Amino acid sequence: MNQTDMRNLAKQYFISDAGLSKANLIRKIQVAEGNVDCFATGKSRCERMDCLWRRDCLGESVESAQADS
Repeated sequence: MNQTDMRNLAKQYFISDAGLSKANLIRKIQVAEGNVDCFATGKSRCERMDCLWRRDCLGESVESAQADS
């Protein structure tokens, strides 16, 4: 998801992105969506295959490895 799309999504939840890092903004969006605020917290496994942030959080190489197993 690009920066503009992320900011638009934040606005839908009335979240201001002023002064927030990308990771903190995404975590706020996760909470607003009713999900766990786990983006980029260092977890090596994620069972949320439908997460909007999965590719950015885990990286493509980890995602591919999990899909192959």
